[in-house]
Formats: sequence, C-alpha cells, structure tokens
Amino acid sequence: MILVTAANGNQGRTLLPKLLAAGHEVRANVRSEASAVALRAAGVTDVVVGDLADPEILARSVRDVEKIYHVGPALSPTERETGFALIDAARAAGVRHFVMSSVLHAITTDLVQHEVKRDIEEHLLSSGLTFTILQPTNYMLAHRLTPAFERGVFELSWSLDRLQSLVDPNDVTDVAALVLGDTDRHAFATYELASAGRYSAHDIGGIIAAVVGHPIDVVEIDAETFATRMGDAGEYQRRAMDAISARYSSHDFVGNPNVLTWLLGRAPTSFEEWVRRHDEAYRNSSSR
Repeated sequence: MILVTAANGNQGRTLLPKLLAAGHEVRANVRSEASAVALRAAGVTDVVVGDLADPEILARSVRDVEKIYHVGPALSPTERETGFALIDAARAAGVRHFVMSSVLHAITTDLVQHEVKRDIEEHLLSSGLTFTILQPTNYMLAHRLTPAFERGVFELSWSLDRLQSLVDPNDVTDVAALVLGDTDRHAFATYELASAGRYSAHDIGGIIAAVVGHPIDVVEIDAETFATRMGDAGEYQRRAMDAISARYSSHDFVGNPNVLTWLLGRAPTSFEEWVRRHDEAYRNSSSR
C-alpha cells in the first residue's frame, strides 16, 4: 500500500489516479471531509481524514503501509514537526520506501519554507529509511493564470525582471509514480525537477499574450496582497511570503531540465504548452 499525504493538493489530485491505474493499493490522507469526498468520487476508497500532527491520525495513516509519498502542508507552521513525526512513524512501522516532495534549492535558508524542507530532508537522510527526494522548482499553477484570462493581468509579488524556472505538476507526479513503482532503481536518489526555460515575469506575460491573442499587463504586487489572496494568511504565512518576495527580488531562482528529461524519457512540458492546455480548458468552461 502507498500512502499519499496532502492528497487533494496540487500533486495528490493527479498522482492518485496514476497510482490506481498502475494497480497500486493507495491510502490518502487529507485534512478535511470535503477533500475526502472529492477523492472518494475519484475512486480512492481508503481515505484518512485529519491532521498528521494528531498521533492517532498519524498511526492510522501509516498502518500496513509499504511506501509513502509525503507532500508537506503548504506554508503551515507545523510542517517541520509533521514531517519529522511522519518519518519517525514510518521507520517504526517498517515502511520500505519514503518519497519526499521537497523543493529546488532547499539549502536556500533565507526562504522560510526551504529551511523547513531542508531540515526534513536531513531528518529523512538520518532515519535509516530507504528514501527518494524530489526537488521541484516553482509550479505552473492554474490559479496564477486566472487574472490573465479574466482581466488581462499577470501578477507576481517579486521583481518582474528576475528569472525563475517552472515545472508542470503533472510532470512531477509522472516522476513520483515512476519512483514509487521502482524503489530499487530510485533508492537514495535526490532529483531536481525543472522544465526548460528561465523566465522573467515579462517573458511569462509575453507567452500568455501570444496564446490568448491579446496583450497582458505584467504587474508587481506586494507580498501582503499576494498572501491575502491565498486565504486567511496568518503570521507564519505572511513571514514566508515576505521571504519569498525578498529572495526572488534579489536573486534568480533557476534550475536545469536535464534530470527531469531523463526521468520522463521525453521533453518536460514547456510553459507555452501548459498555458495552451489551460487556455483551452478555460475557453471550454466559459462557453458552457
């Protein structure tokens, strides 16, 4: 059995169908009943609802599990402790393979969430578990396109001139499914995952404009506004977003596509391909 945490998030929603299609028995951990309902509707029958910080939920989640794919709770102040506890529980339960979704350049410790993931990586390396660590760069996320599609505006909360590498979450979960299906081949590996291209906000706006067929304004917004749009941002989330804005305004955040290309056996999804896919989906939904 494979346990997937944060199972209704950006990765879980695409990873679980791939695991099921490959014949794996899966268990999903989610924090809300609404997420559980969505996963059950998608065919996941074994769902544990609750916070992994709860020892009872943690014990239920790892029971009889052979492999774990761990995605930490995004921008959560308990991410470090939850990661440590899950690794310790996995070791105690005899889990055979622990796959961690980390982040590109986890050693960049002026980024709050990177420091957390770096610490969890270190705990995993010291655990005695067989592990694989995936380090994806910034995701191509559909909600980032919504303002461009609806209002002709692309927004970032850091310098519009700095470069970033991007990756399609679907490519990341293709790799995750591959790794989980072949422990021996991928044991003790750490993989940086990035698509080709390194983009400024102006580059991104230009690609979106070429796809949608009209100009896109590129706008820098402050970190507080960006954090608020993500929901009810608390002090930790605001501090994390401030750190992201500061780091990305003073340094590029870039990677290399070679590892991802090798793992996929094909070229990773380009940003333009990804935008075209989501533009088509947006147009189809708007025409209903």
